Amino acid sequence: MERFLSKLFEKLSNTKAGVIFAFLFFVAGILLCIFGFFKTLFIILFTAAGFFVGAFLFSDTSKFKKFLDRILPPGRFR
Repeated sequence: MERFLSKLFEKLSNTKAGVIFAFLFFVAGILLCIFGFFKTLFIILFTAAGFFVGAFLFSDTSKFKKFLDRILPPGRFR
């Protein structure tokens, strides 16, 4: 995942900002037309939350194991 993000940021740094934001606003406009404002906002918030959880929690396996131990205490199944 780290290699993917580094390659993505490398490609984005070589691309003009106008093209990137035109694409982002096009996608946002399509979402608004199809779903409406609040449903689009809901999709964007959960996408951002999923990205941050994935980036911070799953970046280190020890953090993930500690998180699982808090939710599912170690017992006879692990």
